Amino acid sequence: MLPRGASSMPPPPNPAAYFPPPRVTLPSGLEILRTYSGAVIFLEILFGTIVWILVASTRVPLPLLQGWVMFVAVTAWFLSIVFLCVFLFGYANRIAVNWNQTDFLFHGATFVFYFGAFVLQAATTSLHHFPRGFNSTTQEKILADHEYNISIAASIFAFATAVCYGCSTALALRRWRL
Repeated sequence: MLPRGASSMPPPPNPAAYFPPPRVTLPSGLEILRTYSGAVIFLEILFGTIVWILVASTRVPLPLLQGWVMFVAVTAWFLSIVFLCVFLFGYANRIAVNWNQTDFLFHGATFVFYFGAFVLQAATTSLHHFPRGFNSTTQEKILADHEYNISIAASIFAFATAVCYGCSTALALRRWRL
């Protein structure tokens, strides 16, 4: 016979026991900025900011191409800031996620998108000498000389940002495999 007030069912299991602890090899707080990964993420944010400022400062002659460049640049910039803040404020130790795998997947996907954005930005820059209207009698170019120079700078910084994301992907893969 059971004591008064007791039930025959066992107590429910602790739900926290079923979640694996977070796997984090990057330090939290300001210490992340002292690692190679933290420094490269900071460069991603810096160069990404320069890319979208440069693209936004032109007349955007080809909205389909440069619209994608702008979307990738702003989205990657925002997500990189969020990713860095997760480690700066110590949330990585509280959220049960394999952060090494998440780091690799985020930076790998962002590298692919950013490299594509670099190619599109370079393609837009290479169309500098084509006329704006193909049936027009005026010889107005797609990009004015000033915009051409800005577009060259945007292409260079888009490439530098893509290289930073590639370096972050390589560092994340190394951490994930160890």
